[in-house]
Amino acid sequence: MPWPVRAIFWVLGLAVAGMVAGAFVVAIALSQAYPNLPDISDLVDYQPKLPLRVYSSEGVLIGEFGEERRTLTPIREIPKVMVDAVLAIEDTRFFEHNGVDYKGILRAALANLGKVKSQGASTITMQVARNVYLSSEKTYTRKIYEVLLTFKLEHLLTKEKILEVYMNQIFLGHRAYGFAAASEVYFGKPLKNITIAEAAMLAGLPKAPSAYNPISNLKRARVRQLHIIDRMEENGFITAEQAEEARNEPLRLRRDRPRENAAHADYVAEMARQLIFDQYGEAAYTKGLNVYTTLKLDEQNVAYKALREGIMAYERRQRFRGPERFVALPTDAQALEDVVDDALAQHPDNGDVLAAVVLEASPKKLVVVRANGDKIEITGQGLKPVESGLAAKAPPQIKIVPGAIIRIIQTGTTWAATQLPEVEGAFVALDPNTGAIRALVGGFDFAKNKFNHVTQAWRQPGSAFKPFIYSAALEKGIVPSTIVNDAPLVYGAGVTGGQPWTPKNYDGRFEGPMTARVAMAKSRNIPAIRILEAATPAFTQQWITRFGFEASKHPAYLTMALGAGSVTPMQMAVGFATFANTGYRITPWLITKITDQRGVALAEYQPKPLAQQQRVIEPRNAFIMDSMLQTVASSGTAARAQATLKRPDLYGKTGTTNDAMDAWFAGFQPNLVAVTWIGYDTPRNLGSRETGGGLSLPIWIQYMQYALKDEPVASYTVPPGVTNANGEWFYTENVESSVRGLGMSDVPLEGGEDAIPTPNAEERKNILDLFRNN
Repeated sequence: MPWPVRAIFWVLGLAVAGMVAGAFVVAIALSQAYPNLPDISDLVDYQPKLPLRVYSSEGVLIGEFGEERRTLTPIREIPKVMVDAVLAIEDTRFFEHNGVDYKGILRAALANLGKVKSQGASTITMQVARNVYLSSEKTYTRKIYEVLLTFKLEHLLTKEKILEVYMNQIFLGHRAYGFAAASEVYFGKPLKNITIAEAAMLAGLPKAPSAYNPISNLKRARVRQLHIIDRMEENGFITAEQAEEARNEPLRLRRDRPRENAAHADYVAEMARQLIFDQYGEAAYTKGLNVYTTLKLDEQNVAYKALREGIMAYERRQRFRGPERFVALPTDAQALEDVVDDALAQHPDNGDVLAAVVLEASPKKLVVVRANGDKIEITGQGLKPVESGLAAKAPPQIKIVPGAIIRIIQTGTTWAATQLPEVEGAFVALDPNTGAIRALVGGFDFAKNKFNHVTQAWRQPGSAFKPFIYSAALEKGIVPSTIVNDAPLVYGAGVTGGQPWTPKNYDGRFEGPMTARVAMAKSRNIPAIRILEAATPAFTQQWITRFGFEASKHPAYLTMALGAGSVTPMQMAVGFATFANTGYRITPWLITKITDQRGVALAEYQPKPLAQQQRVIEPRNAFIMDSMLQTVASSGTAARAQATLKRPDLYGKTGTTNDAMDAWFAGFQPNLVAVTWIGYDTPRNLGSRETGGGLSLPIWIQYMQYALKDEPVASYTVPPGVTNANGEWFYTENVESSVRGLGMSDVPLEGGEDAIPTPNAEERKNILDLFRNN
């Protein structure tokens, strides 16, 4: 045999030997690697990390918590158009190959050798192996494990199951894992309602969620979307007509953040999150727990709107503090658009209080532009809140000029310039018979301030605390017709232990003798102090604990009558609920049920019937206090309540603290109690004319007007131990107290120890006449 032929045989022999040796080495490597592959049995019952979801009582999502935004969707519930779009671009032969697409590998190799746009050959099964079990490192060892794991997945799982895992597991940007979550994030709609164009857009994300993200990079996302539509048409998934329609379909992206706050219930969702975390720890964010609350969605939205409108109405009366920022405006249109986009991205909208960049400014007109390019003209009354910033002599930091970033708000069809408020507020509504929280708004905006003022803000209650003082006094023999002298009081240093104290009424005037009922209705301070003195601060301090208040936060001094202690709005709601439900102390509660991701109940809560709750005051005490609080709402400082709502079953008390630092209204209907508070986080004067009746009561009325629209008028049954004499209610044993007087001596004694004389017959008649006239 000639040597050239022998040489060829030698080369072929060596090649075959090398291949055999290589195959032997690979076989050994595979035999060693295969036992070390991860256990994939958990994929048979695939359970990815699922977020904690919080729902209203109607089952509407109000909050979602967890690193991964994900919705587990069985393959049978994933629409065909979504599956087709994914297969068209990721793995057309998915149902034909055994996990490794050899034709695809060859095609990709030829394309890459030919310098055509680089192509990959990873199948969907290989991607599942890589994404679920393996690291992202690019080494030969990891690639071997990937292929082996791919074979293992194909052997143990059905194609449908592998596809289900992929469709739920893949990361698609903006914390969205899986196509169901991505549909909500990018389009704000359920996956079942996806269109061909939208499915093609989502199918383009797995390759590079950041590069092909329609929110971050719409142009690149659009190019990939069109390519996928072409692939769907080429593979027969859609017709030519459907493809053309999809190419021309306008894309409606959700540009705001995913709306777990669509119900404006961020504070409630956060409360629920904290409660669940306390019980389940970190697992709360991965187990897919569903938490159902007592929240009434429609009432919550009304409460949110009412509080914000009340705060913004107050803000319109405040001085303009100046633009939030100034930017230089280029003359080039495209450059101007970029500057506006960048500037407003750093000053996001706050609900209906929108950010805008000023283009033109004069004392008679403002022209501003929004991030979407809309130009808005503001004139007339819309300029009033910022008129000081439009004045010719306005300081530079206050003056509104082109390039200033300001806030605007729309009322009806008109626009007004405004500013983000510094003042805060709180609103909470409870069912007084069960303690269920029906609505809760912990502040003006959760994104701006996550401090929950309903549960965390300890504030002075002011005059809103007087009903609890009067309740204690009823137990000491005071009755609604007790005459109390609204006359000057002086407490010397010997009593106060410091500076002399001369308390005053809100208006600085004194009105002389009046009944306790009238004193309550008019929220007079001096009568309240006299009543507290008669009941004694020590007894009253212990009495208020029956309503849920902490004795340590209400020192046993006469200043308690002016609401100088500390309460939270939630405590006030619980306290007034005791009057509303005839004397029972209820516990506020929020969570009704917790389920796993399949809907199986893990825990449920039902409150005890009211009759089994703790009774803390007698029905007769609650009944008489209700009658006095009804007077407040009909003819006293809260007369606007009954005048507006046109129903007699309203009860409540206004509250304004010393120096007008806090404004309250706490009130109820027999089946609903609600409390509103307005104030600054760092206490400061709200304004000399700002009161609970002017600031907080309108918010309460706006909520109650909606919440009570279908509620029949209710009334209280007269309980045992209560008698009506001369048109007034008394404890039966205290009927004679109708003529008792507090502070009726001509000159108050220093230290407040006023004489309580026994009136003669003529005085008795005059006092009763005074009561009847009031």
